[in-house]
Amino acid sequence: VHQLFEDQVERTPEAAALILEEQQMTYRELNAQANQLAHHLRRSGVGPEVLVGLCMDRSLKMVVGLLGILKAGGAYVPMDPAYPKERLAFMLEDTQASVLLTQEHYIDLLPAQSAHVICLDTGWEAIAQESSENLDNRTNIDNLAYVMYTSGSTGKPKGAEIRHRSINRLVFGVDYARLDETRVMLHMAPISFDAATLEVWGALLHGARCVLFPERIPTPKSIGTVVHKHKVTTAWLTASLFNAVIDEAPESLRGIEQVMTGGEALSVMHIRRALEVLPTTQFINGYGPTESTTFTCCNPIPRQLSENVRSIPIGHPIGNTQVYVLDRHMQPVPVGIAGELYIGGDGLARGYFKRPELTNERFVAHPFSNDPDARLYKTGDLVRYLPNGKIDFLGRLDSQVKLRGFRIELGEIEAILSKHPTVREALVLAQTNE
Repeated sequence: VHQLFEDQVERTPEAAALILEEQQMTYRELNAQANQLAHHLRRSGVGPEVLVGLCMDRSLKMVVGLLGILKAGGAYVPMDPAYPKERLAFMLEDTQASVLLTQEHYIDLLPAQSAHVICLDTGWEAIAQESSENLDNRTNIDNLAYVMYTSGSTGKPKGAEIRHRSINRLVFGVDYARLDETRVMLHMAPISFDAATLEVWGALLHGARCVLFPERIPTPKSIGTVVHKHKVTTAWLTASLFNAVIDEAPESLRGIEQVMTGGEALSVMHIRRALEVLPTTQFINGYGPTESTTFTCCNPIPRQLSENVRSIPIGHPIGNTQVYVLDRHMQPVPVGIAGELYIGGDGLARGYFKRPELTNERFVAHPFSNDPDARLYKTGDLVRYLPNGKIDFLGRLDSQVKLRGFRIELGEIEAILSKHPTVREALVLAQTNE
């Protein structure tokens, strides 16, 4: 990923790479600062397969941190500062991260840990003494780029191990959206949510502008302000945020050429309304678990929806991705019959960090491949093929739910409740209120 970025710096060194309100950083400036950090991290022992925690607000220095970790050869572990202290402590302990990049105002909020802490705000003066030249590359395409934690049904979050190869597959050779140097992409997702992978690297590996959303929690009005000020062309919104924007201020999205939305089933009513009030915007339903690097399937939504449409399909697999709809005997099911979705291809995570039993349970041998190492990821999602070849999402086979686009294993909450001495049994349900 960092080599592809360096290639882009050669092509457009003075183009704007990052924009945050009135701040701006060119590709050359971003590359130089990331190199300085990478040289600093190398001296702290960071190299291939070494995990580095990153717990920061969305900022120019946060992106410098991501890129610097990769240039040093390491893999980043994104940690949302809004997470409970206990979860941050678990992630630091589980990864045994030797270095943690953060900001001064989070020092007291972070749990006690053994990692070497580097503040990218107050400590930058020392880092700026390092060389700004590109480093020799010690990473290959199958080395880890990041480990992202998702909810776990046993009460412990699990870290999906994503390789450089998987990020490249997400943003190159794609037909689900236009990604090139003419784009202005909005980065609004929390760094611990894998939509950020698309927002950051989808922009920076193509010479596009990446506009960082200035607030932690977006509102329809604040989205509109940023979109219109910076002339955003491409954005991702979780389905629930998309619905709120369409309900409250659909004009906030006016001018955006491509709006990708998903994370949970889309509301047909809201999509109809969006198509009506935003006639020049292409809406794309994006589906995919963290274990398949952001997107597995995408569906550019047609401008005319027939009257009898009851759901928005998730579409077809993106490039270098295979999907199968299988029954419980792992046999393909006919068109129209419900089955579990299995995913293969270059987007697959290597597995779950330090969880071999869970990796073997969810990443199974590929029954339709001649490659003995090929695997499929067992999603737990119930889908069916439509007669037109698109895939329709039907629901879950387990108790995992989506809240505002985030995966939540209800078993994780049950496991915590059951630890209380006065609780004998616990059951958690997600109640929907129409």
